[in-house]
Amino acid sequence: MTSQPTPAKAASGPGGPEEPGGGLQAGLKNRHLSMIAIGGVIGAGLFVGSSSGIATAGPGILLSYALVGTLVVLVMRMLGEMSAANPTSGSFSAHADRALGRWAGFSIGWLYWFFWVVVLAVEATAGAKILEGWIPAVPQWGWALIVMIVLTATNLVSVGSYGEFEFWFAGIKVVAISAFVVIGGLAVFGVLPGVDAEQAGLGNLTGHGGFLPNGPGAILTGVLLVVFSFMGSEIATLAAGESEDPQRAVTKSTNSIIWRVGVFYLGSIFVVVALLPWNDPSIKEQGSYVAALDSLGIAHAGQIMNFIVLTSVLSCLNSGLYTASRMAFSLGQRRDAPKVFAKTTSRGVPMAAILASVVFGFVAVFFNYAYPKTIFLFLVNASGAVALFVWLVICFSQLRMRKIIQRESPEKLVVKMWLYPYLTWATAALIVFVLGYMLTDTEHDGRETVLLSLLVAAVVLAIAVIRQKRGAGAPSVHQVADDPRDETPVKVG
Repeated sequence: MTSQPTPAKAASGPGGPEEPGGGLQAGLKNRHLSMIAIGGVIGAGLFVGSSSGIATAGPGILLSYALVGTLVVLVMRMLGEMSAANPTSGSFSAHADRALGRWAGFSIGWLYWFFWVVVLAVEATAGAKILEGWIPAVPQWGWALIVMIVLTATNLVSVGSYGEFEFWFAGIKVVAISAFVVIGGLAVFGVLPGVDAEQAGLGNLTGHGGFLPNGPGAILTGVLLVVFSFMGSEIATLAAGESEDPQRAVTKSTNSIIWRVGVFYLGSIFVVVALLPWNDPSIKEQGSYVAALDSLGIAHAGQIMNFIVLTSVLSCLNSGLYTASRMAFSLGQRRDAPKVFAKTTSRGVPMAAILASVVFGFVAVFFNYAYPKTIFLFLVNASGAVALFVWLVICFSQLRMRKIIQRESPEKLVVKMWLYPYLTWATAALIVFVLGYMLTDTEHDGRETVLLSLLVAAVVLAIAVIRQKRGAGAPSVHQVADDPRDETPVKVG
């Protein structure tokens, strides 16, 4: 095992640690990054959102997950290529800033921040509902407040405390879902005692109307229902900038994405649809994973799953606050946000960026309780397609960034996108197709989500273009005086 360098600062900005206040610090250990990478792909949406996908597509939901999983693997490969060459807390936003222009980095950075602060409200409310069920003496809004305060305090202490919390949160998720896959798999193949062999088995994949009971079109509808549960895979590339060995962390995370998606998503969903008929009423009534555990005769299955979902919610909250604050920090560093966002404490914590993110999160929580059908619903729908926007920007950034890195520092291409540029273009086309298909979906609010997200994106983009024309901010440290997209040599890293 090679020794790891331990610099005082992480390469937290596009061009290195030049931010005010001393900058971010390398406070994340290798074990933190490993678990963040593994657990980041397991969102609470996997546990609570899969039942609607199964009800829509039947066993064919496996193809929906495989399609989105393939998309995530390809996008993460592109992001890994850029981030391994230049690890930064701004990740894809900083890469877009350099490869496509200031407008791109500004727009996707703020949209991504908006997405995560809305997620904070969604997850805080979900966690509060579970906790209120256990301890009803504390009202739901009280639990939401407690959860937000505790995790805000955790992030304010140091990046190491965030990493430690996430290590254990993600660890519980990984152990739980791995145990589910193993135990459920044994039951499917008839080697687990106490399970009705007629109910559990591979016959459930085809025995109730076929593998695609609702037709092949249901596969694409299933894609719309599951795509957003994959958001979070990119967190490891943001966190790598505060690790001991950023390049190694990004490389390891990128190379492991295939088995992570395969085991945790495809593996667990396969177990669910093989244990129970896809149209079993309990899947929709109890949730897919609770129904599957119940079918195995495991006592207190609902409470066990509630604990796992709560852990996933807290993990998502913890990482969401971290991710939003680091994106705000990067935007501040590039002068696309207030300068105070780029200032750090002596512990390397961007306090202003964290507090700004959590304040918006608190406001969104309030909207969730006061105006759930109006303002909060608008916020959720308006951020719903941001994941696809981010992936699309990553595709176009990688197309340009590969040429820059090859010209200036080819030795930094330790991770390479497969079949470049053809597979990159194919991935971008698939993302555009999914967005287009969403516009035809009125049953699951796909059209409304895309249109509202496009509206917000258009507003942010307009602000970015106006700022650029007025010369707001300062040139990115990546950029020369001319157009950043021209062929002028640019220093990498």
